[in-house]
Amino acid sequence: MEKKTVKKRLMDYLMITVGTVIYGIGVSLFLDPNNLAPGGVTGIAMILNRLTGLPTGTGILLINIPILAVGLWKFGLRFLLSTLYATFLSSLFTNFFARFGAVTTDPLLAALAGGAVMAVGLALVFRAGATTGGTDIIVKLLRQRYRHLKTGRLFFLLDILIVAASLLVFDDIDTILYAMLGVVVSSIMFDAVLYGFDEAKLVYIISDHSDAIAQRIMDELEAGVTFLKGKGAYSNNPKDVILCVMRNTIAPKAEEIVKQEDPLAFMIISSATEIYGEGYKNIFSEKL
Repeated sequence: MEKKTVKKRLMDYLMITVGTVIYGIGVSLFLDPNNLAPGGVTGIAMILNRLTGLPTGTGILLINIPILAVGLWKFGLRFLLSTLYATFLSSLFTNFFARFGAVTTDPLLAALAGGAVMAVGLALVFRAGATTGGTDIIVKLLRQRYRHLKTGRLFFLLDILIVAASLLVFDDIDTILYAMLGVVVSSIMFDAVLYGFDEAKLVYIISDHSDAIAQRIMDELEAGVTFLKGKGAYSNNPKDVILCVMRNTIAPKAEEIVKQEDPLAFMIISSATEIYGEGYKNIFSEKL
């Protein structure tokens, strides 16, 4: 058990390292050289860079010091250690990649690519149980109080405020609009990486051939099936309602099975984004 715990922590720190490298690439090779403030502490650090000449990565580290103190108070030492590691590396890699200049000077491409790349890096850090500091800690605090809000949406609101404030420095409405586009892309990509792996289809099937359909779903798709007891309001006849959660990729195959077994079946398919249980997320794990 102890070996598994050590291995898990090492894998977490490896994921944090990879995430901060990707984060630094998104900021320094796409957003920063094109004056596209991404929001958050990074956006504030970019504004300070233009006002004082302080390197963006260094600004990220300095701004994070008081915020990390709050993180220590609210989340404890274990959280702070991984977040300190992530914050230091994100600052380091942001300064490191800055020496290479912009990959593209097209503001639209920079906003789209930079927002997406930065979000992927940030989401990997979050999946490892850490943050890159800054508004990440603020968002984590808000998520404790408002659990119905997704992380990406909270980032989006904070980032829009900071991007709007950058208009005072860059004084170019086109640049600000491109930066906001980058924030939108970042928010979508962040949620896709953080939650997308758990996204699935929730399926209800009402049929007179429920036994045959359920058996084929279990045998051919290896998906779990639960029978719910139902009764037709008009006919007053009892029915077995099939309840099943399955990955997006196999949902079309389930539709084919239902069509083959009972073309008159009633089938409801909806998206399920948060699933706990065997094959999905651990119900006892911390919610991101």
